[in-house]
Amino acid sequence: MTVNPRKTICVFCGSSFGKEASYSQAATELGNLLAAKDYGLVYGGGTTGLMGLIAKSVASKGGYVHGIIPDALVSKERTGSVDEINKKIQSDVDNHKGETPLDDSYGRTTIVSDMHTRKRMMGMEADGGFVAMPGGFGTLEEIMEVTTWSQLGIHQKPVVLFNVDGFYDDFIKFLSKAVEAGFISKNNSNIVAVASTPEEVIEKLDNYVVPDGRFNLTWKNH
Repeated sequence: MTVNPRKTICVFCGSSFGKEASYSQAATELGNLLAAKDYGLVYGGGTTGLMGLIAKSVASKGGYVHGIIPDALVSKERTGSVDEINKKIQSDVDNHKGETPLDDSYGRTTIVSDMHTRKRMMGMEADGGFVAMPGGFGTLEEIMEVTTWSQLGIHQKPVVLFNVDGFYDDFIKFLSKAVEAGFISKNNSNIVAVASTPEEVIEKLDNYVVPDGRFNLTWKNH
């Protein structure tokens, strides 16, 4: 496993596979590409669905992977029986902290006590930016939170929607509607970059330009 990746990308995505094979293929391809470029992955710590696919694809190529998961979600988003999982991680769960391999093929895992800690840790480690693949409520909430953080001036990192097979087309239309309605400025709408292939995701991350017009606020803790 790469100890010191060139940069680390946070990827938000579903703990399910979705109904289209293209979603799984895209997760695997993006993971392979991240590893090939010596980019690390920080993600939600699951071994199921798209989360598991991208983590395993990076780790299998020798790349750096760090999963961060709340203890309450371990039995839902990790494979294996509940008894097997609990046997491996009980001491960490009891203390609400610590790292445990859980499954070396998915990189290293940190177990935390709550969702807020999970998102904070992922955000702090993601020096290379954030990517949202297809997912549900959680994925959308996570990518919109880091978008809001950018709007508020908390960070200047890239934010990219990986629009696999048009998955985010309607959401992109919503963002345009919010601009037309006067709720999002035109400049701030450019906080979110859109990519349709793994290669374009990397290009958007590498060439991201922080838009003008974001709030110039001072944050002591973020």
